[in-house]
Amino acid sequence: MRWPGPPPGPFRAETWRSPLRGPWLASLFGLVLLVGVPIVAVTGFLSYAAYDPALGDNDLTPWAGLFQFYFFEWPTSPVWLYRLTQGLHVIVGFALVPIVLAKLWTVAPKLYDWPPVRSVAQGLERLNIFLIIGGALFQLATGILNVQYDYLWGFSFYDAHLFGAWVFTAAFVAHAAIKMPTMVRSLRNRGVDHVPPAPDPDALAPTDPAPPSMSRRVLLGLVGGASGLLVLLTAGQTIGGPLRRVALLAPRGRTYGEGPNDFQVNMTADNAGIKSDDVGAAYRLELVGARTVQLSRDDLLAMEQHSEELPIACVEGWSTVQSWQGVRLADLAALVGRGNAPSVFVESIQQGTPFSQTTLNSGQLRDPRSLLALGVNGAELSLDHGFPARVIVPANPGVRNTKWVRRMTFADG
Repeated sequence: MRWPGPPPGPFRAETWRSPLRGPWLASLFGLVLLVGVPIVAVTGFLSYAAYDPALGDNDLTPWAGLFQFYFFEWPTSPVWLYRLTQGLHVIVGFALVPIVLAKLWTVAPKLYDWPPVRSVAQGLERLNIFLIIGGALFQLATGILNVQYDYLWGFSFYDAHLFGAWVFTAAFVAHAAIKMPTMVRSLRNRGVDHVPPAPDPDALAPTDPAPPSMSRRVLLGLVGGASGLLVLLTAGQTIGGPLRRVALLAPRGRTYGEGPNDFQVNMTADNAGIKSDDVGAAYRLELVGARTVQLSRDDLLAMEQHSEELPIACVEGWSTVQSWQGVRLADLAALVGRGNAPSVFVESIQQGTPFSQTTLNSGQLRDPRSLLALGVNGAELSLDHGFPARVIVPANPGVRNTKWVRRMTFADG
């Protein structure tokens, strides 16, 4: 089959005249992505593992099948584990946005290659590139919007982001393996400003370059500066301290007023539909095990109280460390004759949302730092933070630290 000549516009080589384009620049951005993308991918998959999909009730992904490959229970030590992994996931993800866009700019001529398919091998390579670009843009767009709580789509972010990650990661690994020799060769043949290094098998460098408007150093400074700025505007929500004041991209703002309960809240009591009657004098916590026990908040306060400094970290990347007071989950299990329970199913007063219930594994249940918190920072919990009782477990994703707990069912060990 003989293809006609290329249509006008970006399909013609003379359209692309920037003297900065070339294999060295493309390879340099590729090298940065080769370091950054695995960090984002691994921490993302670890976030999925933190939900313990093997426990069944925690996995919201339909048709997960082989994606439920995790063969370990999510640990409780170190207590900052999820804070670290999810903080890295969000911060590095933001930092890579300018790198991804710059990489796309450098390889733009190849995206409009003509004819579009010259052979089976070239067709497969173009399909791989389509999956990489589409996957990267989809993951970045949905991830950033999720961090900002802007859900502009009609599908589940949780499902789509997971499946999208697998597609993108597979395509990225294949592309990196194929292009590794080219990248190494191009980085060695750096050349000088405005002179593309040779050879250029991918024809990224223009055949008729325009006069330079900036040097490669300036371009790299702009891209690197943009990445650094995004890190500065994001990292404070995870790291805290003085950086929190400049975390303009933090989804829950930078300051929270004064008082022991003034820290981030994802789901308020009003949004969760929690009524005053639900948490008033008639409130009872039901514990189900070898026997069933119902406890008022006063009953819980009469039990031995413990205090733990624990972080709470959310999938959007924000985290905070607070001092929590309450009853050990292990003591509640022992109270109903299930001291060796392999898991506990926790249900909230909140209804109608996927995260109004969760299952905690045996390690989380038995860890002496795992609490049914009744207070925080020496004060009783506010309604928004889960009054009259909420779960707080070391290294647990924030959404799985169920608030407004009404029932705990301890499995038979």
